[in-house]
Amino acid sequence: MSLIFSGMQPTRQLHLGNYLGALKNWVKLQNDMDAIFCVVDLHAMTIEHDPETLRSNIREVAAAYIAAGIDPEKHILFNQSAVSGHAELNWILACHTPLGWLNRMTQFKEKAGKQKDNAVLGLYAYPVLMAADILLYKATHVPVGEDQKQHLELARDIAGAFNRYYKADGFFPLPEPQILGEATRVMSLRDGTKKMSKSDESEYSRINLTDDADTIALKIRKAKTDPEPLPDTVEDLEKRPEANNLVTIYAALSDTNRAAVLAEFGGQQFSAFKSALADLSVAKLAPIAGEMNRLLGDKAELDRLLKKGADRAGEIAARTVNEVKDLVGLVRF
Repeated sequence: MSLIFSGMQPTRQLHLGNYLGALKNWVKLQNDMDAIFCVVDLHAMTIEHDPETLRSNIREVAAAYIAAGIDPEKHILFNQSAVSGHAELNWILACHTPLGWLNRMTQFKEKAGKQKDNAVLGLYAYPVLMAADILLYKATHVPVGEDQKQHLELARDIAGAFNRYYKADGFFPLPEPQILGEATRVMSLRDGTKKMSKSDESEYSRINLTDDADTIALKIRKAKTDPEPLPDTVEDLEKRPEANNLVTIYAALSDTNRAAVLAEFGGQQFSAFKSALADLSVAKLAPIAGEMNRLLGDKAELDRLLKKGADRAGEIAARTVNEVKDLVGLVRF
């Protein structure tokens, strides 16, 4: 049976990059196979955080999932910490993960930088927790961005090593990455060479999923461009980071490709293209913001949906954890 697992951290606001790189694709994938969508709140604790802000962000990310089109009745939607199996399997898998494998993870080096000795263990070891998140449900497919592909490869290595060690061929499937769509990596609206980020100081660098129609349109109009008209070919487009980013966003929002966008707008000035992009962005994103606000206005209903999802996820997780405990030789009652 094919099963998708994916999740996002509840750190700061979700933005256009999260929507185009993940949520939009998840909504499509949920029609093709069973799916489990998780707010990975334990991962959010690898950096300094405020407890009240974390609680608020967990609900906001859950609301974004639903507002974008994830169906919490048909599929499972929950927050990670509500299912203890994630932490249990994390420890067991950590006992089967060589340090050398973790030392190769480039994201830790990038995030810790020169403060490596002061970084918390969770930041170093979180790829093992990510593996546990996926393997706990025996997921077969994982939609990921390019920056998480290395961690999924580690999850496959851990699964294979566990299966071999306990002579349990196929116990954990080796999950396949799914990197989909034109906009797998959305760049900043202020700098086409940098990824769109929640941590960027400039609000005009990104479109937040909570932005209203006027704000979305303003940010598109203020997006950095260059003085030349739009090119006619993708080859020429890729030499111009800001132009490439805006055309990529248009292609992703309109479910087409960059060549088709250039066939329509190539040779035109940015003013006309930006006007069309602003209209398209407002049409696609403003309804999501409206639905998010509605959901966040009824926290009791949002929490009910999360608990229902956690109960369903917990049943699957408990079966896997019990099977794992039997394999590794733990006594359970």
